[in-house]
Amino acid sequence: MNAKYINPFTDFGFKKIFGEEASKLLLIDFLNALLPQTNKIVDLTFKNTEHLGQTEIDRKAVYDIFCENETGEKFIVELQKAKQNYFKERTIYYSTFPIREQAEKGEWNYNLKMVYCIGILDFTFDDYKDEPEKNEVVHTIKLKNQNGKTFYDKLTYIYIEMPNFKQSEANLKTRLDKWLYFIKHLEDFQTIPTIFKDEVFTIAFEKAEISKFGQAELKSYEMNLKMYRDYKNTVDTAFDEGKLEGKSEGIIEGKIQTAKQLKKLGIEISIIEKSTGLTNEIIEKL
Repeated sequence: MNAKYINPFTDFGFKKIFGEEASKLLLIDFLNALLPQTNKIVDLTFKNTEHLGQTEIDRKAVYDIFCENETGEKFIVELQKAKQNYFKERTIYYSTFPIREQAEKGEWNYNLKMVYCIGILDFTFDDYKDEPEKNEVVHTIKLKNQNGKTFYDKLTYIYIEMPNFKQSEANLKTRLDKWLYFIKHLEDFQTIPTIFKDEVFTIAFEKAEISKFGQAELKSYEMNLKMYRDYKNTVDTAFDEGKLEGKSEGIIEGKIQTAKQLKKLGIEISIIEKSTGLTNEIIEKL
């Protein structure tokens, strides 16, 4: 049976639902469901990601969505399709971009606006496999001191491990539950479940319906979907083989094989760098 709705884990699908000006209402609703009730967003302004970072490589490798609310708080949202080395480090590195851009010319008192970095992950962290956190869906991280007290409350990292979200339609309780169920199962729906009969989700399903795409959009989505499936299968396989071997040389070889496959698919070098941790020079020689 052909899918009626797009796969939101593709770059095309994710940006179609959350990253367009016409999707602003959807992104606001999703973020309000995710963030504390005291931080309700009224409006958002999408910002050009090319203004982030100081180098050309930085500007090519920023997050999927960068926006700002009506009070100047910054939101970086990324869809991460597969595991990659140093993912957390990369998240922290890019969180410095919206911090640095707040610097004012001349005299400035260093008062900063809130920055939220949100990652929707189509995989789980290996860190928590033997800990209580292993089954948690949402991980919220702030800077804290040795006593567990928040040292700085204007920088928040939120990671959503989608494979850990296993609730059925009958057990959805919160607005966030509905959004995660929507994201995880959208491609499988043939009709709109009754739980999604409000205005926001009606718009979301309309934007996600493949039959409403023009030829150019349809071609772009189909190409993007193929790249997503090939990319995720290749990267997941490489990581699984690396874990089984348990040796650094096995992991490195996995990276190299991943890079080769991604080059064959025509993936940009900058994206391959992010996905494998290999340098541009090594990738160019493959």
